[in-house]
Amino acid sequence: GSVSVKLYREKNNAVIEIKDTGIGISEKDLPNIFERFYRSDESRTRITGGSGVGLTIAKAAVEAHKGKITVESQKDKGSCFKIFLPLI
Repeated sequence: GSVSVKLYREKNNAVIEIKDTGIGISEKDLPNIFERFYRSDESRTRITGGSGVGLTIAKAAVEAHKGKITVESQKDKGSCFKIFLPLI
């Protein structure tokens, strides 16, 4: 697949948009992906699928800067993460 990264201004926010054409995230997993140690694929281990803390750390860093992070995803179609950081 491919990954694109965009940076733009939306109202009083800088927006970082990361979009891929990968495997996507199932609808049932979306509410949990920012939780510590959560991995959507039960078959993954730390060796093959990470430790499940990356998105938790990303969310904490964004929120520490008074921002927010969102995700839209469809299984087998890809994901789009947006990070909103206030400019003021």
